[in-house]
Amino acid sequence: MAKEIKKPKYIFVVGGVISGVGKGVTTSSIAKIMQNRGLEVSAIKIDPYVNVDAGTMNPTEHGEVFVLDSGLETDQDMGNYERFLNISLPEINYMTTGRVYQSVINDERHMKYKGKCVQVVPHVPLEVIRRIEAAQKESNADIVIIEVGGTVGEYETILYYEAARMLKAKDPDSVAIVMVSFLPIPKTVGEMKTKPTQHAVRTLNASGVQPDFIIARSKLKLDKRRKEKISFFCNIPSEQVISAPDINSIYDVPINFEKERMGDILCNKLKITNTKKNIKAETEWKKFAKRVHSVEKEVNIAVVGKYFETGDFVLSDAYLSVIEALKYSAYALGRKPVLHWLSSERFEDKKQLKSLKEYDGVLVPGGFGSRGTEGLINVIEYTRKNKIPYFGICYGMQLMVIEYARNMAGIKDATSPEIDPKGKNLVVNVMEAQEELVKQGHLGGTMRLGGYSAKIKKGTQADKAYGKSNIIERHRHRYEVSIDYIKQLEESGLIFSGTSPDGLLMEIAELPKKVHPFFLAAQFHPEFLARPLDPHPLFTAFIKASIKK
Repeated sequence: MAKEIKKPKYIFVVGGVISGVGKGVTTSSIAKIMQNRGLEVSAIKIDPYVNVDAGTMNPTEHGEVFVLDSGLETDQDMGNYERFLNISLPEINYMTTGRVYQSVINDERHMKYKGKCVQVVPHVPLEVIRRIEAAQKESNADIVIIEVGGTVGEYETILYYEAARMLKAKDPDSVAIVMVSFLPIPKTVGEMKTKPTQHAVRTLNASGVQPDFIIARSKLKLDKRRKEKISFFCNIPSEQVISAPDINSIYDVPINFEKERMGDILCNKLKITNTKKNIKAETEWKKFAKRVHSVEKEVNIAVVGKYFETGDFVLSDAYLSVIEALKYSAYALGRKPVLHWLSSERFEDKKQLKSLKEYDGVLVPGGFGSRGTEGLINVIEYTRKNKIPYFGICYGMQLMVIEYARNMAGIKDATSPEIDPKGKNLVVNVMEAQEELVKQGHLGGTMRLGGYSAKIKKGTQADKAYGKSNIIERHRHRYEVSIDYIKQLEESGLIFSGTSPDGLLMEIAELPKKVHPFFLAAQFHPEFLARPLDPHPLFTAFIKASIKK
């Protein structure tokens, strides 16, 4: 595929006016557009938090923690990049203020600055640039898209704008700045307002950075008059003001951007010549995006979790990858996924369990701690007894094993230290390697994290789903099914269809199909490897069973 890239190019994506305006989807969409032009693309997320990684952040505040193959716990936007690009990203592609400062301080302690006075500027922005360039080299990318978290005007983002300024000053033709800004339409006024975006651009200008593109996020499509107004007051050509109205599917975003010729304009801006569109890849994406809108038959899935409620609101972002994985498998099977968020605490009252019969399938995702666990155990028991397809993930597997141990294996007080620290029959227990870390309070980045291999037992539901005997999946947990109880559980009918290669860690548990249409759970997080054009086999098997119900 013809292309001319003499040196790597960089696109910074920053936010204006409000947070949550769609920088992650914009970054993913730009990356997809450039990938469809035959370019080698990589994407970086910068989180301006002082946290070293996302692992210790509360999911009801920050949203899902996404895990890379390396085991690094990151922001959920890294998942968006992987899903859109259908690639796995390395650890260097995620940075936080904590990681950046940690590197600078470590270098100072090891005399790498050779006695210089180490300053916030220039040394911190230079470390940011070093990381960006290292990410480019690791993937040999033609173009790197860098999303800067937060919003223009926040104190904590200034150093990253300084890094963008320094990189662009060094080579103006190799760096583009994209601002994703919000244009409100006040109900009482009924008119789209550009003034907040104008102020956001001026604030960015104060950091020494001028946007080359403005992605105009709003409820409605941007009209010609507003485009011209933004162009005039923000000092950019009107063709580089890209309309981004609210839409039902994020997978339409790259298609909509291309309708405004964003790919061509970006290539022209960065002096990338002779690119040739990958028509096959572009067509496959369009087919998937069209399927999202065209499927009509529904499959109703109840997601029973612990992290939905935050005040008076429901935060489905806590399970973003699970939600997307369910969608990919449903669309591939010609079904429209209708997802219902159910708080686990409501099912502590067993009278509420009958409502589960309304759904085609029930999924229990990951979680931590004792809150709501008895409600989840009640849900699992009900789905088992009533032959409702059940899929458990991580904590959803541990609780499934506990439920089975209590009600089928005769271990009435089966539990986990997370539920009852003084429990006797710890059917699920803290991993030996984790025990001392927990005692010492070393909780950040110390779980069993990242990609691990497992072997699949022949003739099982897992075997039928995967179609292969060896798999690699991403993990994030401290607890495992205790090997001391495996024999008793298996004798009572539970099958451990996936184990670590040495057979010591239980990775998948299930009931045979003759006993239950689909009662399966995984200790790992299969959602982290689900892709729009490559759904995960376990999710697909679950949706198939749900459709049959």
